[in-house]
Amino acid sequence: MVDQLKTKRHEVKMLNRKQLEITGVSNVESFDSEEFLLDTDGGFLAIRGQNLHIKNLSLEQGLIAIEGFVNSLTYLDTNSHGKSKGFLGKLFK
Repeated sequence: MVDQLKTKRHEVKMLNRKQLEITGVSNVESFDSEEFLLDTDGGFLAIRGQNLHIKNLSLEQGLIAIEGFVNSLTYLDTNSHGKSKGFLGKLFK
């Protein structure tokens, strides 16, 4: 029941692989023109693509809008802390 109380709304909307709107964002861990790593209510989300840039950001509202060509959206497993850090370490080498 505690997990149900902590559950927040997290949405990902994509238009033509060129525009993303994401809610439930608590932090932007890192970003560049080819990859974003976001901490969301649904877990860590890695966004990969080309010419990616932030169109709008409001961490107070938990919103981010990203433009560019999106190749992939991947949620990173954070259930096992040791494996998560190892995976993140390999991801950003």
